[in-house]
Amino acid sequence: MAETVGMTLEEAKTVEVEQAWVPDNLDSPDAKDFLDAVEVARRVRMQTWGSDDLAYTPLEKMLEFSDPYERQIILVAKVDGKIVGTIDIALPLADNIDLAEFTLDVLPEYQRRGVGRHLLEAAEQLARAEGRTMVLVDTNHPATSLTEIPEDQLIPGTGPGFVPVSSREVDFAQRAGYTLQHIEQFSSCVLPLDSKLVADLQAEAEEANAGRYALHHWTDRCPERLLEGVAELENAAGEVVHGEDEADEPAGTDTGMVFDAAVLRETEDAAMAQGRRTVVTAVEHVATGKLVGLTTISVLAHRQDVVFQDDTLVLQEHRGNKLGLLIKVANMERLSEQFPDARVIYTWNAPENRYLLTVNKQLGFTTAGVTGLWQKELPRRSAGATTSD
Repeated sequence: MAETVGMTLEEAKTVEVEQAWVPDNLDSPDAKDFLDAVEVARRVRMQTWGSDDLAYTPLEKMLEFSDPYERQIILVAKVDGKIVGTIDIALPLADNIDLAEFTLDVLPEYQRRGVGRHLLEAAEQLARAEGRTMVLVDTNHPATSLTEIPEDQLIPGTGPGFVPVSSREVDFAQRAGYTLQHIEQFSSCVLPLDSKLVADLQAEAEEANAGRYALHHWTDRCPERLLEGVAELENAAGEVVHGEDEADEPAGTDTGMVFDAAVLRETEDAAMAQGRRTVVTAVEHVATGKLVGLTTISVLAHRQDVVFQDDTLVLQEHRGNKLGLLIKVANMERLSEQFPDARVIYTWNAPENRYLLTVNKQLGFTTAGVTGLWQKELPRRSAGATTSD
């Protein structure tokens, strides 16, 4: 696809949108476009957050393409042969197969010049050709861009939180026909935790549960004897919107996946194949021998200084015992023991999840910004329809 950016005649240049080749080896001669695309994404995160903590390394990005549950495609925009923008397209394969998720990045000096629009249009066309009817995109907003001015706050219809109306990204999403669906609060915490803070929080949590619960820990692979219990816990928690839940996805998202021992082993294998380590703490109700809570932290095997808090869940009937605090403190301590290079942990939470936001504040998390989750419904392709660039 080749189109002309909407600029003045003197500035007008041709934008070429094409699919990036994903190399088998980063040292191969055909890896240049892939490496340049990864660098575009890194520079955009530097612009947004002031660091590249949230950027993929080339190796990590390449390993993402081995995910058996998701097909990934990268489209790149070139101006005079230079990659100036990218859009990552994730197509779920096991569930939510009507969905496509986009991540759009345009170099700062090429923003507001039509590059993003051409990439988004090409990605939507590709998604339709794949039979996808719903698209999700996100916009990211550092804490410094959030104001207390009501007129500058766009609030989603599904819950609290807001994104700044004055944001370039918000204006772009609205002009492209996307609707703000949800807000995720983005927070960070410096590691390791202070030892006195850990002792105080552990004492608080243990006083609340009064010895009625026991902890289990593992890294990467769940012990065989706990597999069925973890599967039951995941399935039971999926039946309700988690009251104590945080994840790198919208709160209450229903994947439709039913967990059993085989599925859990497959997800573990997939994570390790993508170069990810997983530190887990589960909590057992001693009287029944049942697992009633779980929390996980992901570590990038090739970059262990930046880690990510994933799911934290506690079954409804066992809430009120500070189990979320208990397992999170214990898991962060184990993380620092096993991965001493970890210097910062990031997490995303729904703003309405007051419990975990309070726990995170106790642990030392501070708000780094918010992510806006936007949705657009694509028209279904009619029978016999064709696409062209």
